[in-house]
Amino acid sequence: MRNTTKAWIKKHWKQLSIDGLILMTVVGLVLSGIIFLWVSTLDIPDLSSFEQRRVLQSTKIYDRTGEILLYDFHQDVRRTVVPFEDISRNIKNATVAIEDDTFYQHNGVRPLAIIRSMVTNVLSNGSPFSGGGGSTITQQVIKNALLDQDKTLVRKIKEAILAIRLEQVLTKDEILNHYLNESPYGGTIYGVEEASLAFFGKRASDLDLAEAAYLSALPQAPTYYSPYGNHMDELEKRKNLVLERMLQNGFITQEEHDAAKIEEVDFGLAPIGGIRAPHFVFYIREYLAEKYGEESLAERGFKVITTLDYDLQKEAETIVNKYAIYNQDAFNASNASMVAADPKTGELLVMVGSRNYFDKDIDGSYNVALADRQPGSSFKPFVYAEAFSKGFTPETVVFDLETQFSTSCAPDNFQPDEGCYSPENYDNVFVGPISLRNALAQSRNVPAVKTLYLAGIKDSIKLARDMGISTLTNANAYGLTLVLGGGEVKLLDMVNAYSVFADEGVKHDPISILRIEDSRGQVLEEADSAEERASTVLNRNVALQISDILSDNAARTPLYGANSQLYFGGRDVAAKTGTTNDYRDAWILGYTPTIVVGTWAGNNDNSSMDKKISGLIVTPMWRDFMDYALTKRDAESFPEPDRTPSNKPVLNGMWFNPSSVTTNSDGTMSNDINDAINDAHSILFYVNKNDPAGPEPSRPEQDSQFRLWEYPVSLWKASLLGKTVPSSASSTSN
Repeated sequence: MRNTTKAWIKKHWKQLSIDGLILMTVVGLVLSGIIFLWVSTLDIPDLSSFEQRRVLQSTKIYDRTGEILLYDFHQDVRRTVVPFEDISRNIKNATVAIEDDTFYQHNGVRPLAIIRSMVTNVLSNGSPFSGGGGSTITQQVIKNALLDQDKTLVRKIKEAILAIRLEQVLTKDEILNHYLNESPYGGTIYGVEEASLAFFGKRASDLDLAEAAYLSALPQAPTYYSPYGNHMDELEKRKNLVLERMLQNGFITQEEHDAAKIEEVDFGLAPIGGIRAPHFVFYIREYLAEKYGEESLAERGFKVITTLDYDLQKEAETIVNKYAIYNQDAFNASNASMVAADPKTGELLVMVGSRNYFDKDIDGSYNVALADRQPGSSFKPFVYAEAFSKGFTPETVVFDLETQFSTSCAPDNFQPDEGCYSPENYDNVFVGPISLRNALAQSRNVPAVKTLYLAGIKDSIKLARDMGISTLTNANAYGLTLVLGGGEVKLLDMVNAYSVFADEGVKHDPISILRIEDSRGQVLEEADSAEERASTVLNRNVALQISDILSDNAARTPLYGANSQLYFGGRDVAAKTGTTNDYRDAWILGYTPTIVVGTWAGNNDNSSMDKKISGLIVTPMWRDFMDYALTKRDAESFPEPDRTPSNKPVLNGMWFNPSSVTTNSDGTMSNDINDAINDAHSILFYVNKNDPAGPEPSRPEQDSQFRLWEYPVSLWKASLLGKTVPSSASSTSN
């Protein structure tokens, strides 16, 4: 049977081939006819009604009430159409080089580029139409004209076909002119003429090479690359890429390339008006652009209801501006920032990125709330929290004594030699034995470094990350200086992380948007409930211990005084300040169970402030805002933490071995405490740092820090007992 079938196919193969070819031809002609008829119905969009379409599809951002309009992104659309001959050759060449370097050779589309882009989008986003790339300048002109919100295959085909048709109707220069007059350059600015005037105060015809390179870098992602945002480094890299492409395409010489690359370009004042809470608005805009694409901001008419409390925002802006101006004159600290959040929901309530968004002298458009800065001692609570999680207690005693922490240095070497590390306290005083409660409340540095060693660097960083600190990604990059603010953090992250303390160990995934609707009222995004976004990342009792310490006015009195601005009378308010060693950053993070407020002061350019100041430079503005905010919140107290005693004297507040001291009949210690002093040791003598409540270490000297911590205790004992300790004293001396 099989042989018969093969023979029949062989006999009739020629006829079958002819019939198949005829069938394929007929099908192809029919499909071609259908496509031709469809294409013939397509009209090239009207390219002259650009502004009207943009305004009709405007994205609007509101505060949490949905009634206060923070910004209408196209209420002040700025676009001036100029003839092709009135546009600098530099911006024409720069645009072609970075957007479509074969623009003058193709017929409207580049099939291979489209395929490459679709493959890249699938690999990165899971959909061939989820990203950009691959479009020619002609296609982008068509895309701007269509303003069709659907990223589908039909749209892509339609866009490509219309691009080919447009190439048959207009010249290349006319198409490029449309592109340059319609492209978005950030905010409400469309077209190269308005962009040139806004950024450089000159006409598009007068743009030099460096300015043109910056402008041509913007249309791909005008929100992200904005010269007024927090991605200036990325804009600089893309500008340099534009220059490199221009050089490769023969548009400029090597000398012109090199000169433009190092030219310092001065951007004008941020060209934005009619806006409330500008730093917050552009924080939201960047999120929208990243998630939905730049096109959607113009195409889909978003109505965005945010979490911002505009009443608190207004007050915060007024307070920050007032005190930052004062600090500039008094302490050489020209700027300040403030963030507030609701710890019970994770909702962002306030974001003041600088004292004045529109103040060019301080680079006011830069959002310090999102900048990486060193937190100083305001990072300490995370380390103490990890130590408490390991079994250490607020009553645990360590010795606040001058200590060398580098294992490569001698215990008695307290000089600032290379590789050695022996930190000072803020007051240049060492107080001897001190509880972790008092050490944290008074922000003593040496006990904090010892606490970090006991808690573990990697585990402390992990806890900080779990609580919301996003920037400490490499635990191996930090040493014991981490607890004093050696790693950079964001103010926004710090507020989110302190919210975990405020809400008894519970973290709510932070949100800044409650709901997003498109122009048809369709809900695109709605925040989950606070309960759905909640997870426990810190032991409840540990969180309560931190709040108890940071609100303990008696414990912090030696540092701040009994009636400092951290003290709110009968109301529970926890707070921690921080100042970097080089006086570049001053912080305060404070909270109640209902609100967390973080404030920063310093200079955007990272220059030092007046060295006579302390972290208290930020306290007055923080206190003024807290006084206002607390009138709007219910008064709640922190629950008392569990105070169950430990099974070890050193964890219960005793710096000596009780068995070495004679006690009176009433249980009190005798007047002669020399025995206690003589028998004192560092905590590493009594505990294994990995199991503090467990058995005492049989050979404590095996701990790498033991001899370094014991030596200053020996000096301290000798000073009290009138003994002499030689410089080469053993770390185990009594």
